[in-house]
Amino acid sequence: MSPRLYLQAHWDRLAPREQNGVLLAAALVSLVLLWWVLLAPALQVWRSAETQAHRLDAQLQTMQNLQAQAKALQAQPRLGADESLRALKTATQQHLGSAAQLSVSGERATITLKDVSAQALVQWLTQTRINARLVPSEAHLSLSASAATANWDGTLMLTLPAR
Repeated sequence: MSPRLYLQAHWDRLAPREQNGVLLAAALVSLVLLWWVLLAPALQVWRSAETQAHRLDAQLQTMQNLQAQAKALQAQPRLGADESLRALKTATQQHLGSAAQLSVSGERATITLKDVSAQALVQWLTQTRINARLVPSEAHLSLSASAATANWDGTLMLTLPAR
């Protein structure tokens, strides 16, 4: 006997009340599966859409601010080697003080750091980028082993404009 015929014979033996119960159970199982597979995921996406839109708007605003800053930096006139070096020395003295040594060799400036706080390093990098219009071309940094806070040791190399 084939499985289909067996199921049909079994169905026919059930009382009408039992057949209705089986149909109702099958309908409930179908509704639950429909909910789990189709409706619940879509509803979850719909519920989180507003939060995600706010997060994406904030990211877009950040990116637009960064773009505006980049364009402003690109629009600034180029500095000569002497002006860049002067601005680099000023930023180094103001933000790093005795924790850094500046040495210049040709078009390359090397900053040696010893136990510099992360905050001071960030401020120095910002001022170097804005005032001297320089960014490190090479960096070798490591966290200081002696400090309880996040202080940095290492070297940063910057390429000065051609004279």
